[in-house]
Amino acid sequence: MEHYFLIKHLHMTAAALSITLFVVRAWWSVRESPHLNARWIKVLPHLIDTALLGLGVTLMVLISVWPWQLPWLGAKLLALLAYIGVGSIAIKRGPTPKARAIAAVVAVAIFAYMLGAAIRHSPLSWLA
Repeated sequence: MEHYFLIKHLHMTAAALSITLFVVRAWWSVRESPHLNARWIKVLPHLIDTALLGLGVTLMVLISVWPWQLPWLGAKLLALLAYIGVGSIAIKRGPTPKARAIAAVVAVAIFAYMLGAAIRHSPLSWLA
């Protein structure tokens, strides 16, 4: 437990980096920018998101909680799956810039929901 706060803060930092990079990539996708094809932009988000997930799992193990025990954590993980799916539409699978822009806004809203669920410890997120 002595490293809990360090891991928690690394998890929060990775989340901030992840959403920031997502917004930049989504903007480039909507604008059809060639920057989206840079090698580093194809690799870095996966490294950050892997660290984010790994740190989240580490926190769960450290405090011995599982998604089926805490409704807010289960809701957050289900929202994560939705975020990944909608995010992939926003970055590369959307057929038009407008579709990618709409998906990007939805993905950011899902991220905001996950943030609220984590802060409020409620599946109602910010409404709790």
